[in-house]
Amino acid sequence: MQKYVALLILIIPGILAGLGIKWMRDAVFGVLVPQLHFIWVQFLLGFIFFVFGIVFIGGYILHREKKNKRAQEQFLKKNSKNKNN
Repeated sequence: MQKYVALLILIIPGILAGLGIKWMRDAVFGVLVPQLHFIWVQFLLGFIFFVFGIVFIGGYILHREKKNKRAQEQFLKKNSKNKNN
């Protein structure tokens, strides 16, 4: 069941990233989405969706790799401030 939930968590940002790529491509070629009134707004929203999707998926994968101790050492290091005091 946990794998299905994890898959759903990854599908939604993936779809948003794909929609963002499509909106940016359409803005470059001058195709306006009917709900948006300006090409620049369409490109900006597409860029935001794309970046959000990629960052979310990348962060999720990094979190899982750190949890399973398969990430690089620079990501595994924690803030080692003096916690004894």
